[in-house]
Amino acid sequence: MKRIIVAITGATGVIYGIRLLEALRDSGVETHLILSGQAAENILHETDRTAEGVKGLATVVHDEKNLAASISSGSFRTDGMVVAPCTVKTLSAIANSYNDNLVARAADVVLKERRRLILAVRETPLHRGHLDLMLRVADMGGIVLPPVPAFYFNPRTIGELIDHSVGKMLDLMDIDHSLFRRWQGEYETGALKNTPAGVEENDHGSL
Repeated sequence: MKRIIVAITGATGVIYGIRLLEALRDSGVETHLILSGQAAENILHETDRTAEGVKGLATVVHDEKNLAASISSGSFRTDGMVVAPCTVKTLSAIANSYNDNLVARAADVVLKERRRLILAVRETPLHRGHLDLMLRVADMGGIVLPPVPAFYFNPRTIGELIDHSVGKMLDLMDIDHSLFRRWQGEYETGALKNTPAGVEENDHGSL
C-alpha cells in the first residue's frame, strides 16, 4: 500500500487538497494529513466542509506543531508528499530548509530521502522572489505544480477543472485514476464537430 503525506496550507484553493484526499482514499492509499490553522479557516470560507470532516478523509492526522511526529523522520518510509495548496510562505520555508513546523520538516525529510515532493503553489502574479524560490525547490528535487487547469477536454464544471490538477498530482505519484479524459492525439477519431457554444472541436474535446 502506498503511503502519501498531504499538507493543506493557508492559500486559497483548499479544495485541491480535499479532492486529493478523496481520490487517495478511493485508491486505497494510506494518507498522513497536516492541516494548518489558516487552512482550517479557509475550509469554512471556501467550501461547505468542516475541518473535522476533512480530517476524517485521512488515515492519520498530524498536528502542524508536532515536530516529533512519525513523518518528521526519514526512517518512517513514505512514497512522497503533496502540499495542496501551497502558500508562498511554505514554499519559502521548504526552499530555505527552515523547519519551524511539521509541513516544512516533513517536506525537508522527503527531499533529503530522495522521495517525491509536489508543491501546488497558489499565487499569481509572481515576482522574481517567488520564481527564485520555485527554482531552488526544483534544484533540490521538488516538483512545482501550480494548479493551472487545462481546457482540451472541454470541461463543463469547476469540479472538472479541479480534478484535472488533482489528477496531475496523482500521475506524478504513479497512482492510477480516471479524474480527467486524457489527450489521445489530434483529429484521430474523425471530423470536427460543433460544441453547444458553437466552437468546433474534435471527438476528444480539443479545440
